[in-house]
Amino acid sequence: MDEVKLFGFWASPFSRRVIWALKLKGVEYEYIEEDLPYNKSDLLLQYNPVHKKIPVLVHGGKPIAESLVILEYIDEVWPHNPLLPKDAYERSVARFWAKFIEEKSHLIAKLYRTDGEEQQEAAKEYFEMLEVLEEHALIGGKKFFGGDEINMVDIAFCSVAHWLRVVEVFAGPKIFEPHKFPRLNSWIQNLKSVPVIKDNLPDTDKMLALLKRWREMLLASKSS
Repeated sequence: MDEVKLFGFWASPFSRRVIWALKLKGVEYEYIEEDLPYNKSDLLLQYNPVHKKIPVLVHGGKPIAESLVILEYIDEVWPHNPLLPKDAYERSVARFWAKFIEEKSHLIAKLYRTDGEEQQEAAKEYFEMLEVLEEHALIGGKKFFGGDEINMVDIAFCSVAHWLRVVEVFAGPKIFEPHKFPRLNSWIQNLKSVPVIKDNLPDTDKMLALLKRWREMLLASKSS
């Protein structure tokens, strides 16, 4: 059997996407933790010379980069417990929502890396994204985005489920209020009740300490 390795960073939602997918599939893998943001390993740079970012999945010596690309690769190579629907239309809908969140993925970092008007603009855009999800993506009383089972869209939206609330604690703007997003709030509870997800979330206190330190460093460098 070809060896599977994952280069990641413990606090990254993009790494968690891949970890969750591998766990849901029951795929054994070796995890290599990268020392981000400044001490990337030579192997990471070798395997992802274009973007020089995590996550990178290496399967049989062949590297695959970008988390959503990796998820589709995992689903094709290990087709049991599918992450994408078999129906062509439903599969296209799942890819649409995955692409939607990918285009908004920069906002979570913007919330803790900025302040003032720039942060407020990011908060407004994030709130509007949540409104779209509430009104259009979770209609019909669905437990998960794909229905009764987790699929690629649930995994893609991991930052909404966990990272947003951590950032809200120390960075300022309160965006997610359960009474305004009852469907999303139910989805978050459903997702976090799945053992594979619950057992593979990054430690909240460690994340708070790390992101707070990064925020202070970034804002200090901007003001100097």
